This record gives sequence, structure tokens and C-alpha cells, in this order.
Amino acid sequence: MHFNKIGEVNFIRSSRSGRLRISIRPFKGVRVSVPFGISMDNAQKFLLSKQDWILKQLVKTRSYEEEIAKARDKDDRIDVKAACEHLYQRLILLAGKHNFNFNRITFRWQRTRWGSCSAKNNLNLNVKLIKLPMELQDYVILHELVHTKVKNHSPIFWLELEKVLPGAKTLNKELNKYQILAL
Repeated sequence: MHFNKIGEVNFIRSSRSGRLRISIRPFKGVRVSVPFGISMDNAQKFLLSKQDWILKQLVKTRSYEEEIAKARDKDDRIDVKAACEHLYQRLILLAGKHNFNFNRITFRWQRTRWGSCSAKNNLNLNVKLIKLPMELQDYVILHELVHTKVKNHSPIFWLELEKVLPGAKTLNKELNKYQILAL
């Protein structure tokens, strides 16, 4: 449905939604989750009551979309074979240096994660890691290696990570400045 100032809005009936909820996502636009029992008229009134907030969020989202588009326009192709070889060598070096064991490594093109560790200690690393500074590459690799011993992000996990990588919390904050989609 189209609204003059907001633009296209998708109203989705949801049995999982307990209340009206507005979400704004890059490249997907505005979505309103409407629980059963609430009329579409009431959902539209709710949307219009939040119009100022939505417009502010749309400005931020469009700015982000433009950044992504500019980044994608750059011809920064990744040599996947070289990237995987480099990341694999770093993984082997860091795992050996700090006595970590893992089962298997897989390199992926991921949109939302830099890496992950399964319950069976299989590691996944995002090929886009190659575009990060070396200290952040090592941070992600060590973060996933620590997960082979501590499967959550509890204080124990962070203590273990700090043992092998002093300043890990600072590196975590630095990593958050990088947008995976933009790389």
C-alpha cells in the first residue's frame, strides 16, 4: 500500500506477532506486522501516528543504502583462492600458537556474519575478512577458535579471548564499524 510521504508499506498479517510492529530494513522498506484481531484500518492509523519517526528512519536507511551502492560500484573484486589461502594460513598459525583444535574450516560469502563455530567445532569464515585490517582478521579467527572451548559469549568466553588476545573488547568495537554488506 502506498502512503504519500512514506512510500510503499507492506502490511503483513502475522500469527507470531503479539502487537503492531513497524520495521524498516535497507532495500526492503517499511513493513508493518499486524497480529490477528487488529483491523487493517487500525494498523494504518498506527502507521500514520508514527510517521515522523518512520521518516527519520527512512533518511538513515537511504543514506546507508547509498553507501552500499557506492561500495558495490567499486571494482574491488576479491581473489577468492588467494583470500581463502591467506585466511587458512592465519587460522593454522593462530590455532597452533594458542593450542586450539577445530574439526573443519569452510569459507563462505556471508551477509551478516564474519565467522561462526558449530557445536562440532566446525569453523566458518567469511571470505570478506580479507578486506579487513590484519588485526581484525586475527580477532575474528581467534574469536571463533575460543568458541571451540566456550560455546557462548559469557564472561568466561571474554576472559579466555582476552588471554589469547589482549584488547579483544576494543577490537570487537572496531569490527562493529565495518559493514559486511559494504565490503
